[in-house]
Amino acid sequence: MTDATATPQAAPATSLVAADARTQKRNRAERRFRAYGMAAILTGLFFLVVLVSSILYNGVGAFQQSFVNVPVYLDPAKLDKNGTGDIEEIKKVSTFGYAPLIQDGLLSEVQKSGIETPLTKSKDMKNLLSASAAAEVRDYVVANPEQIGETVEFRLLASSRVDGYLKGRVKREDVADDKNISVEQLDLTDQLRDAGIVSKGFNLSFITGADASESRPEQAGIGVSMLGSFFMMLVVLVLSLPIGVAASIYLEEFAPQNRFTDLIEVNISNLAAVPSIVFGILGLAVFIQFAHLPQSAPLVGGLVLTLMTLPTIIISTRASLKAVPPSIRDAALGVGASKMQSIFHHVLPLAMPGILTGTIIGLAQALGETAPLLLIGMVGYIASNYPDGFASGFLDPNSAMPAQIYEWAKRADPAYYERAWGGIIILLVFLLTMNAIAIILRRRFERRW
Repeated sequence: MTDATATPQAAPATSLVAADARTQKRNRAERRFRAYGMAAILTGLFFLVVLVSSILYNGVGAFQQSFVNVPVYLDPAKLDKNGTGDIEEIKKVSTFGYAPLIQDGLLSEVQKSGIETPLTKSKDMKNLLSASAAAEVRDYVVANPEQIGETVEFRLLASSRVDGYLKGRVKREDVADDKNISVEQLDLTDQLRDAGIVSKGFNLSFITGADASESRPEQAGIGVSMLGSFFMMLVVLVLSLPIGVAASIYLEEFAPQNRFTDLIEVNISNLAAVPSIVFGILGLAVFIQFAHLPQSAPLVGGLVLTLMTLPTIIISTRASLKAVPPSIRDAALGVGASKMQSIFHHVLPLAMPGILTGTIIGLAQALGETAPLLLIGMVGYIASNYPDGFASGFLDPNSAMPAQIYEWAKRADPAYYERAWGGIIILLVFLLTMNAIAIILRRRFERRW
């Protein structure tokens, strides 16, 4: 008789302490995945550090400016020929009449300091000073006509070439064919710096000043453009917040679920992904060509950016409303509140942190947009003066920070390129501040269930 019963194989001995081959393989795969993730994070941080370092390296110089201390004798023979002190006669003297006085003052200061230089004529001092120096002295004389006949100490802007030389942007070997500066003038600049006549200081006018022409990059500032961005953001906030929140409440709480509302929701999601320049074309066609609103005005820019920001606010607001538990609505309805009361008295306050966060993020996105502003002409306008009043801040032509940065970046003078980087620093400070406010609001008002 044959025994057909198979003898069972003995199971391999395993241990709860030592991992088997399959477990070791899974552990190795997990470690590789963690390494990939860590490498991705480190790579992202590396490029972020490189980007921030590049911005700071190229833009910090815009916050410093070279100045020349010049004693100017306000010659009455040239500024008040009749000797009457009539302010209208004094105003008739153009900047061409002030330029020789400034150059004479700088030459006398060079001679008084004992500086040896082959530049012995007053006109040789012209390229050391900004083209705005004569206008600055003229404005002072018009405001203080009693100073005519006196010697007044002025702290005038140095030319962009001198400023670039002191910052290391302009090299001696690069000025051989430069008509705006010479090697002898650079040698004189070194001696003036050693004598304390030329010095670098904090450039407050870059933050508070206005844009300047191609010939005066050292005078250009971003202050007026900052004000233009402020008025645009006011328009965006006043229009996009109530419209976006109202549309979100209706779609989320009141609208019936049918094909029409589904179509609206799909279109809102699609609009959030539409390139911003498309909104610029729409604004150009509707607000300027059809409605005949003023071109380059912050009002038009704000309207265009409102159209671009609305989808972002609607999507974030609907997400915030969905995050409120249904029990809140049911409890409000259970104690006799109407649907409108339950939404505005209970649901909306609880969703407000998310709504404010989405609104601020939408505003931050709109603040950094350039393409829509190109289409409505804000990049082609030189913002050289502050608005006269609150209404003119909306209606008068102006620029915005992104458009101003774009305009500086395409100009030929390297000083404008430096200012473009400095403008990026200011813009990033605004964006980081707005995002920090969004995080603080969320942390401050957020409630967990």
